[in-house]
Parts: sequence; C-alpha cells; structure tokens
Amino acid sequence: MADDRHFADDLISRVRDLGHPLCVGLDPHLARIPPLFRGGRALDPADPDTASAVEAFLVAVIDRLAGRVAIVKPQIAFFEALGWRGLRTLTAVADRARGCGLLVLLDAKRGDIGSTAEGYAAAYLRRDAPLPADAMTVNPYLGSDTLEPFVAAAEASGGGLFVLVKTSNPGAGELQDRDLEGAPLFVRVAEMLAPLAGRLEGSATGWSSLGVVVGANWPAQAEQVRSALPHSLFLVPGYGAQGATATDAVRGFRPGPKGLEGGIVSSSRAVLFPADGHTDDATVWEKAVDGALDASIAELGEAVSR
Repeated sequence: MADDRHFADDLISRVRDLGHPLCVGLDPHLARIPPLFRGGRALDPADPDTASAVEAFLVAVIDRLAGRVAIVKPQIAFFEALGWRGLRTLTAVADRARGCGLLVLLDAKRGDIGSTAEGYAAAYLRRDAPLPADAMTVNPYLGSDTLEPFVAAAEASGGGLFVLVKTSNPGAGELQDRDLEGAPLFVRVAEMLAPLAGRLEGSATGWSSLGVVVGANWPAQAEQVRSALPHSLFLVPGYGAQGATATDAVRGFRPGPKGLEGGIVSSSRAVLFPADGHTDDATVWEKAVDGALDASIAELGEAVSR
C-alpha cells in the first residue's frame, strides 16, 4: 500500500463515484457453483481440482464486477476448507480483484491476544503481508488490547478494519443485547472503539478506517451504534438473501455530498448464485450475474439517494 493510502477515504470516494455502496461477498459454496465451472466434477474439498474450479468461478465473477462495485469481500473459511490449495486460490482471487481495481476486504473475524494478534495483523494488514488485504474483519470480544496490533498495522499501512459489534445472525442478541450498566453490550463495545476510531480518521472525507459490522436486520440498533461512532464506516451484512431491505441496510448511514454514505452493504448469494445462473452456458451465466448485480446496484442506489 502506498504511504499516503487511507482505506476509508479511498472507499468512500469510490462509493460516491459509483453512486451505491454494494460490496459483493465472495463465498464460494461448492454445491452452488454452476456447471459451467465444475468440469463435470463433484467438487469434493479433498479433490486437488476443486480449488482450480473455485478460482475459475471467482475470477469470472470478478471480471463481471470490475468497474461496477468498489469492493469485494472474500470469506476466508471457504478457502481454508480446501487446505493449502484454497489459500493459494484466495491469494490469486485477491490479486485478480486488485488488478481489476477493486478493494479487497478479507472476512476473517480474527481476534486473539498478544503475539497471536500480531501474527494475524502481519499476515494480512501490514505493507509486507504475504496475503495482503485492504481491510479485514476482527473480533473485539477479548478486549481492546487485542485490537491494538490490528489498529497499529492499519495505521501504518493505510488499511482498514471492521470490528464485530451487532452481527446479523439470529442468536446475536444472546450476548450482544445483554444489559451492561444500563446499555446493551453492543453499545458498550461501540463506545470502547471510539478512541481507536479517532486514530484512523481520514483527512479527505473524515470517515474512519476503523469500521464496524452492523447487521441490516437491526436498523434501530444501527442508529445506536452510529451515535457512538459518528465517523466509523459500517459493514452491513444481512441484505438480500438474509431478508433485510436496502432501506434497512443504510439506516446507519449519514447525508454526504452525493447522498447517504458511511459504509458498504454486503451481498453474496444473490449476486454469485442467481437462479438463472446455474447453467453450463457462459452467455446465459453472464447475463444472469449481470442482472442480479444490476438489481442490487439499482436498489441500493435508490436507497442512498433518498
């Protein structure tokens, strides 16, 4: 990353230019990969050819996304499930995305103490990282000291972080909504992050490269998080296949020079696996993916223009 790089400034500038906040999740569910890329194979995780099929599929997807979205979000678990070949594929996919002008947000949800956190930060966030990402997701529930290595790495490299605060899964409230001295735990986590977010604010846009994960299915809670973190980017899962609307997804955004802004809205299955895209015909597949992408872009574009 360049010395003058700032993730939040870069991302917000791209989103403003595109007119929508769509982030496409790269979650290669093996059972859903179209016949076009399977080569007649069952795609068993232990099969050495499976990683190659995954790479071919995601490279083709990225080529459809180039110039149309600002950022992609590979979920590392799907690649780890393929062993060392999967991590090699992840590297190739991330390189292809950057080569196409896309930012790469690694969804890894790392979080650990001391030297282990340092190791994760070195692997993905530092300038000399062997598998460099523009940003990554991290888990704060071991305490603020465990976030420091990630923040320091992002500060030095110009990268970004998205910290889990109010996640989209049904059981999120079991811990995140518990009362802690008069406020839900997720609010206390957001408050804890405020000083760290201040360290990563950008000079061009004022947005912080220390962002937070807030599910689209919790719009009222998103407003609470926004109150605690007025300058942090939101990564918003739960839109599309998980049932939340575009309006819900941008509830925590704020007015900017070109409409509501302040984050990205993630969609994976709706774009990667449209109903008409399960085919062995390349033209039909491209049309299906383009149609799904157009629909999400239009919906989110309308939501932020209100």
